[in-house]
Amino acid sequence: MRDETLGIGELAGLTGVAVRTIRFYCDEGIIESVRSAGGHRRFTGAAVERLGLVKRLRGLGLGLPAITAVLNGERSMAEAVAAERAALDVRLADLAWRRASLRAVEEADPAERAARLDLLAAVEGGHAARDALIDFWRRVGVAPVAEEMFARFVAMAVPQPPADPSPRQVVAYAELVTLVADRSLLRRLLDRARVNVELISDENELMLGVGEACELAGPMVVAGAPPRDGPELDRFVAAHASVRGSGDTVEFRRELLANVAPDRDPRMRRYWRLVGEVSGETATLGATHLWLADSLEHALHAGL
Repeated sequence: MRDETLGIGELAGLTGVAVRTIRFYCDEGIIESVRSAGGHRRFTGAAVERLGLVKRLRGLGLGLPAITAVLNGERSMAEAVAAERAALDVRLADLAWRRASLRAVEEADPAERAARLDLLAAVEGGHAARDALIDFWRRVGVAPVAEEMFARFVAMAVPQPPADPSPRQVVAYAELVTLVADRSLLRRLLDRARVNVELISDENELMLGVGEACELAGPMVVAGAPPRDGPELDRFVAAHASVRGSGDTVEFRRELLANVAPDRDPRMRRYWRLVGEVSGETATLGATHLWLADSLEHALHAGL
C-alpha cells in the first residue's frame, strides 16, 4: 500500500511554512503528526489545510492561543478575528494619543515645554485618563444612584478619548485629570453631597429633572444667551424642590443657590470648559448646568 502521509519537508514545501516552525507547532499541539518506523514525523493531508489556516490567521496577527481556540472549536473564527481587531483598535488609540502628546510637547513654547511634559507624562493614555475621571465622579456620588443612571451621567460628564486626538485635546484631557486630583475640590463636592443625602428623597428623580432642565437650557448656551429667568430655570428649581419636599419660593431659591455653589467653583467651570474642548460640544452637561445656576443667581438679584 502506498504511504499517503507527508514528510515534514513535503509539508513545508506545500504550505510555505518553515520546517522549524512546523516542528514548533507540533510540539505545541497545534499540528498533529505520527511517527514513521524510522522515527520521523509524518503528516496526513488534513495537516496541509490546518497548517494553511494557521498561516493565514498568523498573517492577520492572531496569537497562538487564539488560533488554538479556533482550531479546537472553542471559539469561532469571527469571534477570534473580532477580538484581535478590538485589541488592535486599543493599540492604535494608544499610539495616536502618544503621537499627539509628543506633538503637544514639541509645539509648546520653550518656556512652557517642561511643564507640559510633566503634565502629559502624568497621564498614561486616554483610557487611563478616562478611568481617573470616572473614579472621581463615583467617589463624589454619596447618594445611591441606579447604575444605568450613573452610566448616563458619565457619558455626558466624561468625554471619550478621541480616536485621533489633536495636541490641544490631549493637553485638555491631561488637565482634566489634574483637576480631579485636587483633594480640596473633592472634599468640597463631598461635603455638599453628604448634606444632600439628608435633604434629597430620590437622587435618581433629581437627576432626571435636572437633566430635563439642562436640555431646555441647551439652545440658550449654544446661542450664547446670558443667564436669565425663564422656563429652563423654573424646571431646574422645580426638580430640586420636588425631591426636597418644598415649593418654589424665594427663600428656597436662596437655599438652592447656596447649595449649588460648589458647582460654580472656578475649578468646576474649568472642568466643563475642558470637557467641551475635548468633545467639541458647546452645550455640555456642565455648561448647561452652570448656565442654570448662574440664572438662579441672576433671577434672585433681579428680584431684589
